[in-house]
Amino acid sequence: MKLIPTILCGGAGSRLWPVSREQHPKPFIRLADNESLLQKAFLRGVGLPGVSEILTVTNSSLKFKTEDDYKEVNNLGVMTHFILEPFARNTAAATAAAALYAIERYSEDTLLLILAADHLISKPAAFEDAVNKAINLAKQNKLVTFGITPDKPETGYGYIEANGYEVKKFVEKPSLEVAKEYIASGRFYWNSGIFCFKAGVLVQEMMKYCPEIIQMVSECLRVSNYSQVAGVEYTDLDRKAFENVPDLSIDYAVMEHSNNVAVVPCDIGWDDVGSWSSIGALGELDEAGNTVIGEAVLHNVHNTYIHSDSNKLVGAVGVDNLVIVDTPDALLVADKSCVQDVKIIFNSLKKKDHDAFKLHRSVVRPWGTYTVLEEGERFKIKRIVVKPGASLSLQMHHHRSEHWIVVQGAAQIVNGEKEVFVSTNESTYIPAGHKHRLINPGVIDLVLIEVQSGEYLGEDDIVRFEDVYGRC
Repeated sequence: MKLIPTILCGGAGSRLWPVSREQHPKPFIRLADNESLLQKAFLRGVGLPGVSEILTVTNSSLKFKTEDDYKEVNNLGVMTHFILEPFARNTAAATAAAALYAIERYSEDTLLLILAADHLISKPAAFEDAVNKAINLAKQNKLVTFGITPDKPETGYGYIEANGYEVKKFVEKPSLEVAKEYIASGRFYWNSGIFCFKAGVLVQEMMKYCPEIIQMVSECLRVSNYSQVAGVEYTDLDRKAFENVPDLSIDYAVMEHSNNVAVVPCDIGWDDVGSWSSIGALGELDEAGNTVIGEAVLHNVHNTYIHSDSNKLVGAVGVDNLVIVDTPDALLVADKSCVQDVKIIFNSLKKKDHDAFKLHRSVVRPWGTYTVLEEGERFKIKRIVVKPGASLSLQMHHHRSEHWIVVQGAAQIVNGEKEVFVSTNESTYIPAGHKHRLINPGVIDLVLIEVQSGEYLGEDDIVRFEDVYGRC
């Protein structure tokens, strides 16, 4: 019986701002070992016996970022298939799409193991043992959830009351007093968001409890586009059809209502890494209880987490119990007791449509990356890195001109009616209104400095005429 680990990759990660952004959500945050949470989820899936395919449901805007993360760690060449959502519709829709894909591609008996892309599991042997127990229950046509043995009264998680493998009830996030009672009883587990079931069994249960979701997702898949590029498969969900799918979690839509749910109690070192306090707890502490990522000089500092992505030295004097997170364009300072409220800052920036909620100064594109080095009135300076063999779209800007200076590699450039090659230490000029394209014909990264000038320098001042990545 085929098992397909299915990674749900999305979410805003608003509590981990400013490292997490709308276009760089929590799954892409790198930990101290330089692996992202998404990469750890991928390796967790491919490490299970007999796995030959990973299915991922994610937003279409994160397609290339997700692919890049997988390529770094997919040493065994495991097949990957992406179901790409035009916008988020919660986990019920994502799981339904995965189940319908598995039935169409293989059979109703295909087993899906649903994994969140942004969780951490530190006990791989215990995880594999729990998966094996879940598979045995799923083969008996059960919808299986993983219940985490709690080690403290936590008010930020949902709970499952169980008797052995039998689920008694699901409980929403409780008060501290109620959570303490749950822990003392020994009958309650944290709801991990990890599931295992036959694809056909899930569809049957969704037809009972949320028929609108399964029917609309099925119709959406019927009119969606399928493609395959370099051995990677994609299903692009149709935007118009997907708009009609209700926005519900799989827990609320199915699991809390079904009489066919089982739980596997387990201690797998699970952490949903939901705040800067939990990130800080993963690092090494000095004698004063501080964790430092980056370069910092401390004096009389205690119980403080410092994280610097900006290449700036952080100095701290006489502070206690703080979280300090520095990125090139944003700085967070918070009391550890208030880290859950970081999402208020994120939501405030989102309401203002401030760039700091959406993007970092370094932005991933399918062809490489760009980093905003400096900007002011009528100018912006970027560092652009283009992968070997990659190409930007044939494009044009209405309001800005661009100067390109090559600092590494060689560039093949279409500039209006001309095509030129620009080598290291050479430059070229792209006037506003000119069609242009940048190509890296070499075998090393092409690195150039771009100086933009003009009356409007927004990223939306772009008209694409041709694009190998389908972005026209």
